[in-house]
Amino acid sequence: MSALAIVLIVFAATILVFLAGGLMAARRRADRPGWEEAIRRADQMLEQARAADRGWDRELIHTAARSALRQHRPGFEPASLDLILVDDRPGVEQDRAHLIAARRGERVRVVLARDASGEWGVERVE
Repeated sequence: MSALAIVLIVFAATILVFLAGGLMAARRRADRPGWEEAIRRADQMLEQARAADRGWDRELIHTAARSALRQHRPGFEPASLDLILVDDRPGVEQDRAHLIAARRGERVRVVLARDASGEWGVERVE
């Protein structure tokens, strides 16, 4: 066997070992309990950070969402109100904020939009 063949075999074997190790690590990570919840929390934190970085005031968004819930779902008091999607486009008239209001197994999606003055108002409650 030539030296080149030996080098290629060793190289291929090394690649296979790293590939198998990576697949095993990915499978273990995916099988961990609570993994999907951790991903969801990280996504929410990312959206909140992005919103804060763009000058959006989370308290104003939450106030507008609670007002929309009182108007469209009287009596619905959420235990949690989570910002799940920020749609920040050029200008303020096209900005959207999607929130999930949740309580005891019930979830309501609130979509807020900004007007020309920058005020948040309800676009829809699902």
